[in-house]
Formats: sequence, structure tokens, C-alpha cells
Amino acid sequence: MLPAKTQVYHHLHHHRSPVVKQVLAVLLRDGPFDAATFSASFQWSTQPVSDILRSIPTFFFTPTRSIGRQPNHNRHRAPLKQRDLRQESVKLQNCSLVLGPVAHRDPTRVNHGVLKSTQFFYWVESHGGFTHNEMTVREMAIVLAKANKLYELWNFLREMSRRGDGGLITTMSITCLIKCLGEEGLVNEAMQAFYRMKQFHCKPDVYAYNTVILALCRVGFFVKAKSLLQQMELPGFRCPPDTYTYTIFISSYCKYALQTGCRKAIRRRLWEANHCFRLMLFKGFVPDIVTYNSLIDGCCKTNRIERALVLLEDMIKRGCLPNRVTYDSFIRYYSVVNEIDKAIEMLRRMQGMNHGTPTTSSYTPIIHALCEVGRATEAWEFLVLLVNGGLIPREYTYKLVLDALNCNGNSNLLDEGIRRKIEDGILGRYRQRMKAKPFMNRKGYVLVIEDQ
Repeated sequence: MLPAKTQVYHHLHHHRSPVVKQVLAVLLRDGPFDAATFSASFQWSTQPVSDILRSIPTFFFTPTRSIGRQPNHNRHRAPLKQRDLRQESVKLQNCSLVLGPVAHRDPTRVNHGVLKSTQFFYWVESHGGFTHNEMTVREMAIVLAKANKLYELWNFLREMSRRGDGGLITTMSITCLIKCLGEEGLVNEAMQAFYRMKQFHCKPDVYAYNTVILALCRVGFFVKAKSLLQQMELPGFRCPPDTYTYTIFISSYCKYALQTGCRKAIRRRLWEANHCFRLMLFKGFVPDIVTYNSLIDGCCKTNRIERALVLLEDMIKRGCLPNRVTYDSFIRYYSVVNEIDKAIEMLRRMQGMNHGTPTTSSYTPIIHALCEVGRATEAWEFLVLLVNGGLIPREYTYKLVLDALNCNGNSNLLDEGIRRKIEDGILGRYRQRMKAKPFMNRKGYVLVIEDQ
């Protein structure tokens, strides 16, 4: 597929094992698996086989544009929705753009990756003398799930469940599979995997319930998620809910409310989040920092600052100390509504009570708000504090402060050392981002050219 011998593929350098690099190069070049390709004395183990299977989605399934270029491949710009694979197949046949997790994904590369990973999975067992275990079977199942090959996935799981004593398919494996399908937007398929646990002689635990509830809440299927919660709350049920179960609902209600853009829906979802929080306290569960931060952030973003302040005092009374994320929610709110002095007070309170170390996300809203109201001198002072703390502001923030100083005639306040430090940091960040971007050849494969 790629005959040039001087082509070595990007991201291979982070694998320490030479055999892993060698196998991935064979996979990308569509080379054959034979004994002459690899060292005869090498003994295959779980770690290199898992590393190879785990790298397949990175090289073959990652889109060459848009979302696939982001460092976190599970991050989606638009709210995640339940996908229809048949409709996506029709769109691909009509050369229409498919949005969502598979935007700009090349079906040819995906099929090639599935084919080569399947060949390697069975080759390493038949010719490499390796016996697959629960970990390698799990990684192969995740490869099929990320490729959206559901028919092949269920056949593979049935085949592995018949081997030996059936220990290759465990509750942990199905739970990881549910998480992967949920991240891909295949929530109904994740529910199928959850209900098929009994078929593979696996008993769901509280982590499996939490995983499928999180997948349902991410796409707004709150009715199905609440039915599972009611099942967990039955007296004597073997998997009672925990703090994380209620935190999932609270966080999802707040996030989904903001995504709707409807005032009535926002009020309804925020009411449900607060109701879930009170129900959690009534049942004797102790909220953690994630629970409080999710609810406080939702209240701040929907202008319910009084409720957010009550939650802040309540978490301190319960011995749950707030952190930087907690204060950042208040800082963003006060900066947006032009109550800048209260935002600065929250920043000082965080530093004075040693509840966290301010970062760029803490200083940036204050700096932007100060520039908007013409307090350019104070904005420059906060920018200097940010730089003295070892942080580099965004290029937009830096230019905004420079423009505000020039408009007010205070350009003489600019310190040459601070300016050079900021500009060098911004330039270094840009170079690092450009260096991290892979170079794509005509077939879309990631490669770097090196001398022999």
C-alpha cells in the first residue's frame, strides 16, 4: 500500500517495543504476516499484542480533518446524538457529508484497519504461539466497536465466549464495550450489550450500570436512564446506586439544559438536577466535589447565582473543600454580568483560603471583562500576574490587552521583558501545535519522511 522504504509512520516513536513498531508498519503497508517478518526468538505477550490492537483506531479510524485532529478523539463539537448507521451508509453512498463522531472518516481505511487487525489477532495465535486472554479479546472487541462493525462484534463475542471455560468475556470487558459504544453515539447498541451480559454469563455491577446510564444521559435519554436508576433503588437489589450514579444525572441535567437553548427546558432540567441532589441527600449519600461543581456550574450558567452561593456554603459546611473549578464558575458568571469586583473577590478568596491555584481559565474572564469596561491598566496587571505564575495567555487575550492599552494611551506601561516572554510562549505553543499535526499522504495515511 505504501511501498517506499523511507516512510516511517507518525506516533510510532512512543512505542518502546520494536516489535510493536514493526507490526504497525506491516499493518499500514498492507504487508503479509509471516515468520520472516519478525524475530523468531520473540515471545509474544499480552502487552505488545494489546498495544498493537489499541493503536489500530488511531491509525485507521481517526479522521484526517475536523474533530479527528483534536488531541482528544472522543470530544465532539456538537451535542452527541443517537446515530442511525443505515442512514449514514446511505449518505456515504450518495457522497453526502456525515456529521458526528464519524465526520470525514474514510470507510476504506476503516475496512482495511478491521481486516488487518482481525488477521493479526488470529495470526498471533496460530503462528506466534500466543494464547489470547481477557485483555486482548477486550481490545479486539473495542476495535470492532470503534469501527461500527456491530454484526462482526457480536459474532466475535459469541466465538470468544465458547472458548475454554468462557473466561475471555468478563463484566469488565462488556462494561468497556458499553463505554466505547456510548462515546461513538451508538447508545441503543450499548443498551443491547448491557442486556446481553446474561448471554455471556456476566453479572452487571454498579460500574456497568453507571456506564450505561452515562451513555443514555449523554444523548438525552433520561427516561430510560431513570428506569435503570429505579431498578437499582429497589429494596435488596444487588447493585444499589452510589454517589457517582446521582452525580451522572446531576451533571447531565445541567449540561443538557444548556444545550437545548429553550428557557422552559432549562428550568425543567435545572429543577430535576436540584431535585436529584436533594434526593441524594435524603437517601444518605454524601456529595463529592464533582457533584457540587456540576450543580454550581449549571446554576451559574443559568443565572441562578443565589442557589450557587448556597451550594458553596453548604459544601464548606459538609467538609467538602471547593477547588479551582468551583471558583472558576463564579468568576465566569461575575465577569459576564460585569460585576468584575466580585469576580476579583472570588479570585482573591480562592488564593487566600488556599482552595486552588489560579490558571489561565481563572484570569482570562477577568482580563476580558476589564478590557470591555475600559480598565486596561488593571487588565495588564492581571496579565502580568498570569505570566509571573508561569502561565502563557492566549494570543487573543494578549492582543485584546494591547489594543485596550493603546486606546487609553497607556502603552508606556508595557514591559519589554513581559512582552518578550508572552510572545515567545505564544510562538512556542504555535510551533508545538504545528509539529503535532501529522502529515497526510494522498491516501490519508499519517507518515513522516526520514533519511535512511
